[in-house]
Amino acid sequence: MILLLIVACLGITTLLTFLFAPFIRSYAAGGVCRSEARLDGKTVLITGANTGIGKETALDLAGRGARVIIACRNMTKGAKALASIQAACPGAQVEVRELDLADTSSIRAFAQKFLQEVSQLHILINNAGVMMCPYMKTIDGFEMQIGVNHLGHFLLTSLLIGLLKRSGPARVVVVSSMAHNFGWIRFHDLHSQGSYNSGLAYCQSKLANVLFTRELARRLKGTNVTVNSLHPGTVNSELTRHSTLMTILFTVSSIFLKTPQEGAQTSVYCAVAEELHAISGKHFSDCSPAFVAPQGRSEETARRLWDASCENLGIEWD
Repeated sequence: MILLLIVACLGITTLLTFLFAPFIRSYAAGGVCRSEARLDGKTVLITGANTGIGKETALDLAGRGARVIIACRNMTKGAKALASIQAACPGAQVEVRELDLADTSSIRAFAQKFLQEVSQLHILINNAGVMMCPYMKTIDGFEMQIGVNHLGHFLLTSLLIGLLKRSGPARVVVVSSMAHNFGWIRFHDLHSQGSYNSGLAYCQSKLANVLFTRELARRLKGTNVTVNSLHPGTVNSELTRHSTLMTILFTVSSIFLKTPQEGAQTSVYCAVAEELHAISGKHFSDCSPAFVAPQGRSEETARRLWDASCENLGIEWD
């Protein structure tokens, strides 16, 4: 009897899912960037744009006339992304450059060459990320998730901020996550050497993204550079590759998830929306202002994280 009941429930659930699939997909897709802004003559740099929402963001902005530079670690995937974008958008000004955010030497080398060869930068999108990976360290000994998701982008932005200011008006877009709601900055053990939980480490890194955005916006007041963070939504992408459980869950529930193109909408919105030209230090989701957890609104924590980041990276950024 119980088995029959379970089978009946599964059957009903499957039938309802099939019947309401169009409505479920429409809801799951979320907000859409309605801006028709052109980016002719503008230069855009996107990290990790060889797959997922980064690639879709690159495609969209290239279609608006921008010169798009994809910065990624895997140059083979980068070349495939480049070919795909050029096929979809003939004449697109897109190029790929090597950047490993898990290696500060690579970041510095990338920035040095970039500054020598690129005269303007109007939009920097800190998109690359790693999620719920097993415990591992970057080349410099940082826990991988805080190292790539936060510290790598922190260093890259610091090296390019001068060019952004000279190119203004300019924008910095930071891809965070709603996972920041569950994160806390563990200043006593930022790199999880005492204990490690892949999920909590990811949440910490995404909270760091929000706090970085807040503090950078404060420091950029009076300049022509803005910075905003965003939650792209729950996207069916390669980001879950380190978690077998998450991969299975995402595969089974794919109808409820955003496609990479749908997930890229808020990144595009923050990069081009005319109404955001003077908005800075805010957080968005589905192309609208989004809730920020209390720990993500703490100015004290943001400043403390800024100082800790500079100390970890061995830099001064006033």
